[in-house]
Amino acid sequence: MEHMSLDPEIAARLKRNPEGLVPAIAQQYDTGEVLMLAWMNDEALHRTLTTGRATYWSRSRQEFWVKGDTSGHVQHVKSVALDCDGDTLLVRVDQVGAACHTGERTCFDADVLG
Repeated sequence: MEHMSLDPEIAARLKRNPEGLVPAIAQQYDTGEVLMLAWMNDEALHRTLTTGRATYWSRSRQEFWVKGDTSGHVQHVKSVALDCDGDTLLVRVDQVGAACHTGERTCFDADVLG
C-alpha cells in the first residue's frame, strides 16, 4: 500500500502520547453504545478517514489492523470527531457483530466495577 499522509490541518490539532498515538473510542453511531477503545497514529487515522473502515495501530503487534479483516466484525465509519483537547478521537461506526476480541458486543459489558 502506498504511503498516505494525514491532512496537515488535522495532524496539527492532534496531541499524541510519546509513542505518537491517540486513543480512539469506537461508538455505535445510532445507539450511542460504547464499543471499545483502541489506538491510532496519524497513518491509521488517515486510513480510517479515507477508506471508511476503522483502522487502528496495534501496540502489541506493532502493526496496523483494520477492524474486521480477521474476525469479519467490521466497523463501517460514519464519522470521526476530535475532543476539545485534541487528545482523544471518537469514531462513530456501524459495528457488524462483536466489537470485542472476546466475542462480546462491547468490551465494556462483562466487568462492571462495584
